[in-house]
Amino acid sequence: MKRHCHQCGEPWSLPGNPGRGEVCMKCRADLRVCLNCQSYDPLVAQQCRERRAEPVLEKAAGNFCEYFEFARKEWKPRAQTDSREAAAREQLKKLFGD
Repeated sequence: MKRHCHQCGEPWSLPGNPGRGEVCMKCRADLRVCLNCQSYDPLVAQQCRERRAEPVLEKAAGNFCEYFEFARKEWKPRAQTDSREAAAREQLKKLFGD
């Protein structure tokens, strides 16, 4: 498993965690974000499994969370990870005739 940018999938090969201002060399997205953290889980409260962490509103924006640990996982494009949300939005559109 590799560490990679949440937005484009570019691998992060440097040792340790990225700093607050570090960005992806390919797409320039912030790297120290909730979406790259091993504690990020969209199914739990505040979308974070670390109970001691301060809530972060912008999950794709750089933050100062002291519990950040760059996740090692298989990268999937965002469209695949949000298929459940997309299906729910389609059902709402059909329901309201949009």
